[in-house]
Amino acid sequence: MSITVLMNLAVFVILLFLLARFSKQDMKLSRKVFMGLIGGVAFGFALQAFYEVASAEIRGTLEWTNVVANGYISLLYMIIMPLIVISMISAVTKIDEVTSLVKIGGSVVFVLMITTMISSVVAIGITDLFSLTADGMVSGDRESARLSSIEGRQGRVDNLSLTAMLVSFIPRKVFSSLAGGAGAMSIISVVVFSILFDIAALKAMKEHPEHKDAFHKGVDVIQTIIMKLAQMIMSFTPYGVMALMTKVVASSNLADILNLGKFIVASYVAIGIMFIVHGGLLSLSGYNPKRFFSCVFPVLTFAFTSRSSAACIPLNVKAQTRRLGVPKAVAKIAASFGATSGIKYIP
Repeated sequence: MSITVLMNLAVFVILLFLLARFSKQDMKLSRKVFMGLIGGVAFGFALQAFYEVASAEIRGTLEWTNVVANGYISLLYMIIMPLIVISMISAVTKIDEVTSLVKIGGSVVFVLMITTMISSVVAIGITDLFSLTADGMVSGDRESARLSSIEGRQGRVDNLSLTAMLVSFIPRKVFSSLAGGAGAMSIISVVVFSILFDIAALKAMKEHPEHKDAFHKGVDVIQTIIMKLAQMIMSFTPYGVMALMTKVVASSNLADILNLGKFIVASYVAIGIMFIVHGGLLSLSGYNPKRFFSCVFPVLTFAFTSRSSAACIPLNVKAQTRRLGVPKAVAKIAASFGATSGIKYIP
């Protein structure tokens, strides 16, 4: 490792220390993430100012800053599956009948199917409107390997019939699905397993009422631990964002950065359209959209800054139950399905 790389890393460590030093305990996560974003952009531009984009100094520096970036991403992947499983199973503690579970789950899935279809149409329209392509986007060995993996699966997915696709949702090896072994179907398989586990638990508690309290207590303990772990991981978000932005800015030329800016603008437009769509659906259901968005604003802010829908489940449930008055069982099912609908887990 050269002396210049060591000096660059020393500056990066100082920036991490300053971020931790000036991030107050009661400061909102969104503000901390914004500070990390600014720090990463500034450090990335500084590296470009002193070295060539593809220089050995920048490559050597990013090799170590990526430990923070990729480590944070790995932690997010680590928590997704346990968080989804325990969130869905914990909903059983507030539901006493299988018919109630099916009714609530069915209505939630129906609404999510409608909004997912609308969002897909919006995404396609925005992509065509802005003429978005992947040309010029920065990709490393990891991204290239993932692309090859996706292309390898594309033919198999295209050849699947509807009946075969439905069968693929059912997990053959649940622990393999929990580890992402089912590829794009992993999360769907885990959700299916969690639903079947919920139904079995309801039936078991009905046949053996003496186990009901023990089951409730065990689920509550595990959920408390998983939620605390999720909070710990999300507290690393500002540092992960700083490292990620350092990589993006330092390894991109001006044209690439401008191209990335177009993607950001397009995403803002798409998000704005979906806000209007959801506001319209709320109005049709007789609910005040302004009150709704004011109640869920902390969740939206956290989702936007963390970029992890699964990590938003605890805050989502809290907002639904405390601010919107949604029953806890319904809130947990809605949050769990909402966090997993449309997600494709690709290891």
